[in-house]
Amino acid sequence: MPRLTSDVQAFEAHATDADLDDLRARLAAVRLPEAETVYRAAPDPRRWEQGVPLADLVDVVNYWRTGYDWRSFEERLDRIGQFRTTIDDLGIHFLHRRSARADATPLLLTHGWPDSIARFIDVVDELADPKDASAPAFHVVVPSLPGFGYSDKPTTTGWGTEKIAAAWVELMGRLGYRKFVAHGGDWGGNITTVLGGRFPEHVLGIHTTFAEGPPGLTTDGLTAVERQWTEETRDFWRHRAAYAKQQATRPQTIGYSLVDSPVGLLAWILDKFAEWSDTEDSPFETISRDRVLDDVTLYWLTRTGASAARIYYESHNSLDPELRVDIPSAITMYPRDVEKCPRPWAQERYRQIVRWRTPESGGHFPSLEVPEYFVKDLQEGLAAVLTANR
Repeated sequence: MPRLTSDVQAFEAHATDADLDDLRARLAAVRLPEAETVYRAAPDPRRWEQGVPLADLVDVVNYWRTGYDWRSFEERLDRIGQFRTTIDDLGIHFLHRRSARADATPLLLTHGWPDSIARFIDVVDELADPKDASAPAFHVVVPSLPGFGYSDKPTTTGWGTEKIAAAWVELMGRLGYRKFVAHGGDWGGNITTVLGGRFPEHVLGIHTTFAEGPPGLTTDGLTAVERQWTEETRDFWRHRAAYAKQQATRPQTIGYSLVDSPVGLLAWILDKFAEWSDTEDSPFETISRDRVLDDVTLYWLTRTGASAARIYYESHNSLDPELRVDIPSAITMYPRDVEKCPRPWAQERYRQIVRWRTPESGGHFPSLEVPEYFVKDLQEGLAAVLTANR
């Protein structure tokens, strides 16, 4: 555990019974629209063409109201170890699980949207104290992004990915980790890229499921598969990214619905778990209802639907085109992720790729979809990074 000082304080998550009763009451009183007009019998991914199907939503809402146990998630967080510290006048919440191994390396894990620290809840223990003694061990730190979960909500603009990356370096230093490795996906992958590019004196190397080459690169010389990746990514941003445009331009407007309606919040987030996971129909083929509801309930109880959306306002399309990462990098492109970068493009930014993997399964949330593979891939990727750093 970190040495507790005035800078770092222990934290416990505990929602009031009144807040949980209010949530159940709102779920019981929900007003729903009629069913979608593209209904098809399950399993069929086309059922989701207009968004979350009514029958699926009703099923999850009923379970959320009558079967889901938030207290068990709170207990999981407390067992890992929760803390808060203030950086640049903003309270930052984080999980910290120290390894029992003397050779452990500090590891920073950064989540994205619409997930949270729940993204890594099932992999922290194995990363810290792996069952395989030959696997690398890590002191694991999982911060909540500003405006997410139990971190404070910024009251002014400016908390974009560059500032967050600098705050993460400060956070790790306060824990005694002057040098560390870092991993992330989604916004966490973006922030991990910034960490690797801006702070090579602190970051030993990175592992990411998000890689973004500099703009303007040609498709000449790409394989057929790589060309397909670029077409799929272009199609995603042209036809399936309305959520990002909304949150990048009018986060406050959608925020009212996300903070006032638990079912509206659930639908907004569940839609992405469905579309971005490697499944044939429902996200629950690979991710448990409990884990999705852990994530959604965390947003609900902390009233962070609007504040979390603002990361798009702060940082959408903001990755510096001139930024280069010269430290060792391991990159994994999961087949059903929404953005897949060809290796020749990635190499223009990440100039020391020591390991590159394209698994046969997995989507945008691999630590939740394929946790065993994710852990092994992360261990092996970071082992390659650390070997190259010696």
